[in-house]
Amino acid sequence: MVYLTRKAEFSASHFYHNPEFTPEENKRIFGKCNNPHGHGHNYTLEVTVKGQVDQRSGFVVDLKELKEIMNREVIEAVDHRFLNKEVAEFHERIPTTENLAITIWTWLKPKLNVAQLHRIRVYETPDLFVDYYGEA
Repeated sequence: MVYLTRKAEFSASHFYHNPEFTPEENKRIFGKCNNPHGHGHNYTLEVTVKGQVDQRSGFVVDLKELKEIMNREVIEAVDHRFLNKEVAEFHERIPTTENLAITIWTWLKPKLNVAQLHRIRVYETPDLFVDYYGEA
């Protein structure tokens, strides 16, 4: 089994708010991230796939094809977007880094034919990242 990781970067803004919380709870739990005008991040996305090396091509997956899938299914959907308002999955789901990783998994998993999706890693800052390995 060979694991292969491809990186991409995108910028997006968001805010954290749970309508079931009181304004005080939202402020206490989410702090500055509860600002309805949002704030932004420069994210790094790592998509790791796994599979056997094809004896004819020498690839686990064609890197150009993987890049095209990542751009089409993820980057075009989130880059320079206000996640809460412009991405349907976050109209009612808080766009935390954790939820972003899970959402990206659901977008990519059905699009990968040759290699199997192994991990989604989303960096919100250089020292904060979330790993998601799909449902157990």
